[in-house]
Amino acid sequence: MVELLFGRFIELNLFVAIQVIVLGFIGGILSGFIGSGGAFFMTPGMMNLGVPGVVAVGSNITHKFGKAMMGSRKHGEYGNVDKRLALSMVATSFIGIRLAVMINSALFGESGGHGEGDTAASNLYISMVFILILSLVAISMLRDALKSDEEGGGGPSMKIANFIAKLNLPPYVNFKVANVRVSLWVVLICGLATGYLAGTIGVGGFIGVPSMIYIFGVPTAVAAGSELYLAMFMGAWGALNYAFEGFVDLRLTMLLYLGSLLGVYLGAYGVKVVKEVMIRVVTGLIILLCVLSRAVAVPMYLRQLEWLSMNPDWDKYFNGASKGLLFFAGISGTLLILYHVIKAYRQRRRIRTTLIEAETIPEAA
Repeated sequence: MVELLFGRFIELNLFVAIQVIVLGFIGGILSGFIGSGGAFFMTPGMMNLGVPGVVAVGSNITHKFGKAMMGSRKHGEYGNVDKRLALSMVATSFIGIRLAVMINSALFGESGGHGEGDTAASNLYISMVFILILSLVAISMLRDALKSDEEGGGGPSMKIANFIAKLNLPPYVNFKVANVRVSLWVVLICGLATGYLAGTIGVGGFIGVPSMIYIFGVPTAVAAGSELYLAMFMGAWGALNYAFEGFVDLRLTMLLYLGSLLGVYLGAYGVKVVKEVMIRVVTGLIILLCVLSRAVAVPMYLRQLEWLSMNPDWDKYFNGASKGLLFFAGISGTLLILYHVIKAYRQRRRIRTTLIEAETIPEAA
């Protein structure tokens, strides 16, 4: 039991701990803003700090529970959560998570995971899934956002949702908050895919949110809030599964919480004040930079698996470049989000002040 609980932890010092807190803060802002859980930034960030990929996923999905609970509550205050939609995806998302945990655990190896080759196999698998899935998501979101902007509209494309709506796939379920009617079979399949991705790389939102937007026809803000509500249940189930396998570092989880619980509130406010097309552009650009960051680290894992002949001393350069790209993506995206949040807040303050002054003038007269 002691080996399971403590054998795979990394050595933490103050500098590393601060970096994990920063990862949590940036991930929290992105989570509230995008509805992805922010793990697309935090999971590779912890891997760059030397955390084995499977431990990064396990610790992150444990952290996902509490942060998603706070984020969905904030979105709920704004009316952005369709609980019925989220709960309809829970059962199959659990199956997807369990499948992902089995694959990640098998790839990590049976020798305890302390050897370079043991960690490299799971790290490479997690990285390749990350690169393939999130590249498709980012390119699709950017293309759709730019196309919508050129046509003078800010809403996402409804082509897929309209096509599926024409198919006869009963039974259908009505979701009042999202104001959509969707085949239950489509909902269950999307739940399975969301759970698998969440369990594999800790990023379920980049299947869940686009599915709700482009396949179900749900508004962006409601999709973000509903996915965070779903993420509460996925986080709890994923935490139990990874903890049972011994792949959860509670120190990392607590450090992530220190940063993310503040960040998620700022991000959730940003959804209300930033245009939908801007949300998708910012999301797409951040994801692409994070994907590039993971791609830079791939040669390092191939060398560790002895699939690529390369000087081991080069590992630190590949990891450094990967880490630099990741933090550049997260920090620049966060600053852009905060800029729009502060700008919108100041505009509302000016409008409120103007209205108060207008009301007091007649009274004074």
